[in-house]
Amino acid sequence: MTVLTIGVLALQGDVREHARALETAGAKAVAVRRPAELEAVDGLVIPGGESTTMWKLADIFEMLEPLRMRIKEGMPAYGSCAGMIMLADRIEGGIEGQETIGGIDMTVRRNAFGRQVDSFEADLDFAGRGAMRAVFIRAPWVESIGSRVEVLARAEPGDRIVAVRQGPLLATSFHPELTGDVGVHSYFVEMVREL
Repeated sequence: MTVLTIGVLALQGDVREHARALETAGAKAVAVRRPAELEAVDGLVIPGGESTTMWKLADIFEMLEPLRMRIKEGMPAYGSCAGMIMLADRIEGGIEGQETIGGIDMTVRRNAFGRQVDSFEADLDFAGRGAMRAVFIRAPWVESIGSRVEVLARAEPGDRIVAVRQGPLLATSFHPELTGDVGVHSYFVEMVREL
């Protein structure tokens, strides 16, 4: 079986942790900072961090348009927390002029679960695979989705949507790379292999 090369967008966030989880899930993980590196991967993880900073850095490093193009061409991508915001077509609570890569027909609310002090952990069922521990840090939630978006997980309070998939794109509002459970990364590696 061919080993997939999956990039981790290395502008900001939990790059090492995602790379470690991808390697455990059976992929070769590489850091992606430049358009040429983006062209060489089979899929991409967009880590958590701070979505406005990530957008500005992607623009400064001339990665925004190459990212949009690869997504439009069908490259599989997984975004966690700020990465979920980056894959959203629409944002609530963003700063003026904030842009995303887009690709998932959803509206995401930034910092919806509260500030850093409101961070929490919860057990949830991800994609029908049973209980998984999820870490939420200044996490967004999904306000609304289009008809082609599949809901993969919900969390309390309020039965909020916290994981979605649309075709080759996956997004979670939580940080699976922080728990040692590679279930989400394994799901993404399977997605990349299928596509």
